[in-house]
Amino acid sequence: MRPALVLAGVLLIAMNLRAAITSLNPVLGLVQADQGLSSIAASVLVSVPLIAFAGCSPIAPKVAAKLGLERMLGAAVLLLAVGILLRSTPPQLLLWTGTALLGVAIAILNVLLPALVKRDFPARIGPVTGTYTAVQSGVAAIAAGVAVPLAGQEAGGWRLSLGVWAGLALVALGVFLPQSRRSGAAPLVRTAGVVRPWTSWLAWQVTVFMGLQSLAFYVLVTWLSSIEHAAGISSMAAGFHQLLFNLSGLAGSLVCSMVIHRLPDQRPVAIAGSLLLTVALTGLLVAPGVAVLWAVFAGLAGGSTLALALSLFGLRTRNYADAGALSGMAQSAGYTLAALGPVVIGAVHDAASSWTPALGVLIGLALVQTVFGGLASRPRTLA
Repeated sequence: MRPALVLAGVLLIAMNLRAAITSLNPVLGLVQADQGLSSIAASVLVSVPLIAFAGCSPIAPKVAAKLGLERMLGAAVLLLAVGILLRSTPPQLLLWTGTALLGVAIAILNVLLPALVKRDFPARIGPVTGTYTAVQSGVAAIAAGVAVPLAGQEAGGWRLSLGVWAGLALVALGVFLPQSRRSGAAPLVRTAGVVRPWTSWLAWQVTVFMGLQSLAFYVLVTWLSSIEHAAGISSMAAGFHQLLFNLSGLAGSLVCSMVIHRLPDQRPVAIAGSLLLTVALTGLLVAPGVAVLWAVFAGLAGGSTLALALSLFGLRTRNYADAGALSGMAQSAGYTLAALGPVVIGAVHDAASSWTPALGVLIGLALVQTVFGGLASRPRTLA
């Protein structure tokens, strides 16, 4: 019975990993108008969770080693609910405070879920990770899609649109809380001979792969519509393509979950997903008229490589303590890249007054991702 409850808890937590983030972008204009934020301030607000991911990811395994894995996960879900509610509550200071807190909470959840999967589902790391990644992507797409209708026409309607997701966090907490009470005393045990991922070449291969696939995702979430607008595609069509991008990510995660455990190693998934991203970015550059196809390709690539990157934390380590340490390292450095990506790519566009150089940079990074994904996916573990 316990594995079923653990899996239910994992999937409910996964539902909360992106909803609080993707629900903001569609109503960001409403937040700006209501709160009097400049464009720069709004950009910083969007980046706050990514900065929290980068800063808190290395710390999460160390705290979990003292408090216990389940107890730490439960505390993070509660913190997420609090952060979402504060973000939706006046005055403006709470908007920033709540955004920072939910970023910290999601950082902890991002890092510790792979360790939990490694411990409780060691023979099903790929399928379980792919499934929870698909759930994460699906709810993220729903959150983005319903944000504007939930906000309505009221000046402060964005508060309801963002705050409603605290309810989902509380549901996840309700399911996971009994597990944290029953198993909370079990720490994230560090065994003798524990690896130090920061000094491991294999860990850096996983980290670069994780970082580059995250960078591509957040750049496309931020700039895909603008790239399409510059190519003469209507706002309505671009919005629909963004929805397809998110939904295709769900499909990519599911495909990855079905094949990853059937292969002797994960190189075919890493290389195919990264090359598909390269094709999508090249298509946006040379044939933007069929951007709908490139959005689907990019979504499939992003979903499959995300599921693979998260699976590698367990597949490339010997025990769940090492998985937590590798997860903390890879997500810290990875989300630092992800946070810089939209800013740097936007700056390249502004300097050239064209998306062509920016897409060229992204294509080059996708090829680098292909190389590091192949290296990280070889059948070996950190030693």
